[in-house]
Amino acid sequence: MLFSSSIFLLYFLPVFLLTYHLSPKNLKNYIVLLFSIIFYSWGAPVFIFFLLGSCAIDFQLSKKYPEKSGRKNLWLSLIMNIGLLGYFKYVNFFIENINSLLSYAGIETIAWTSVLLPIGISFFTFQKISYILDVYWGKSKPLQKFSDYLLYISLFPQLIAGPIVRYNDIADQITERKSDISFNSQLNGIFRFVLGLAKKVLISNVLAEQVELIHSLEPEYITCTLAWFAAICYTFHIYYDFSGYSDMAIGLGKMIGFKFPENFNFPYLSRSITEFWQRWHITLGTWMRDYLYIPLGGNKKGFAKTLINLGLVFLLSGLWHGAAWNFALWGLFHGSFLILERLFFKKILDRIPSFIAITYVFLVVLFGWVLFASTSLNQLFLLIGKMFEFNINFSEISVSYKFLFFFSLAIIGSFIGINSKNINKINHFQNTIQNQKNILVIPLFIIVLFILTLCIGDLLAGTFNPFIYYRF
Repeated sequence: MLFSSSIFLLYFLPVFLLTYHLSPKNLKNYIVLLFSIIFYSWGAPVFIFFLLGSCAIDFQLSKKYPEKSGRKNLWLSLIMNIGLLGYFKYVNFFIENINSLLSYAGIETIAWTSVLLPIGISFFTFQKISYILDVYWGKSKPLQKFSDYLLYISLFPQLIAGPIVRYNDIADQITERKSDISFNSQLNGIFRFVLGLAKKVLISNVLAEQVELIHSLEPEYITCTLAWFAAICYTFHIYYDFSGYSDMAIGLGKMIGFKFPENFNFPYLSRSITEFWQRWHITLGTWMRDYLYIPLGGNKKGFAKTLINLGLVFLLSGLWHGAAWNFALWGLFHGSFLILERLFFKKILDRIPSFIAITYVFLVVLFGWVLFASTSLNQLFLLIGKMFEFNINFSEISVSYKFLFFFSLAIIGSFIGINSKNINKINHFQNTIQNQKNILVIPLFIIVLFILTLCIGDLLAGTFNPFIYYRF
């Protein structure tokens, strides 16, 4: 069930909010848990038992962390969670590649039934590991009630696509629920949710249609112009798709008293790839840093080991996104630029004009998204090859006025913060919304309802409503 689906917007969300806000304080966590289980079961009814079972085992093992057997239980939890992620997400990829080698060598291939991937397994596995390590390291106390632990893992606003909420950041919010939520928080949550919905439905979906159209063409019909156009559309599409979903998750959290971490901060304004990863999918980057890069030694074991750690972390980051060679190449691609910047290039970027550095980052990220979006190595080589023909003919592009309008919004929305004064204005506007109780309420709700009506109307009018990160 997607946040941008009519089922969620017209049925699930209104019923949930009404039930939640009418429930007494001591039942609110149970209401959220119940609806979270329904939410996950809607898209994966079989795998809800997998989620519940693995959570029950983790919760029991975590009780022993303070005791002598704690280290043993820690490893049991880590092996179980990483093993389940590896099995469900990568076993098909592994067998397919083994069979390709066997077939090439003329040897009989392995008979295999494809394994289905539980929805959101990459996200909730990382959250389970966060709980395991935060409790073991003593950063947070373990939860006493299984229902509270299950709520942390299955909290539906961020269950299937993040932000990745670390246990240390939300522990107190689960156990110390507020009896009521301020008017300002709910208002800000509604505004944030509708903003994310608009980004997803009115911008991302429109751009995605063009990408889908070009990528579905026969190879002989894909020109240099169309390859570049698809790459540019995808670059904005994936940003508005994922950041829009994160906005919706953060907004939903605010409506029920949870504060989730921010996940995006104008990533296309970055002046280096290093900075890009401080602005893009922030919760994944910080998770990788704190639970993988630093335990590997980070930058404490010499410069050469630092570069190796960077490369390994980004290779694993690529594979976390998907079990395919293009994701591994995407991770290595970004890791290579991070290593290059560590070696010498960051010093050059710091000295050149900002617009040149931003252009460099945008082009690097754009080519990275070509790697990310390709469904096969053949398609990847085709698109990259066409892009390097440098034979642009704008007459080959034919789009509607609707597309031009929302494409323009996508560009403006991505680069509006290029001046620090503009970022301050945006932050000031958001603070004004939170602090005003009378002046802005009526016009704000008129705008919110208008955008919401547009989004629902667009959803009901069409069937094209993809979500990239849903499969991760």
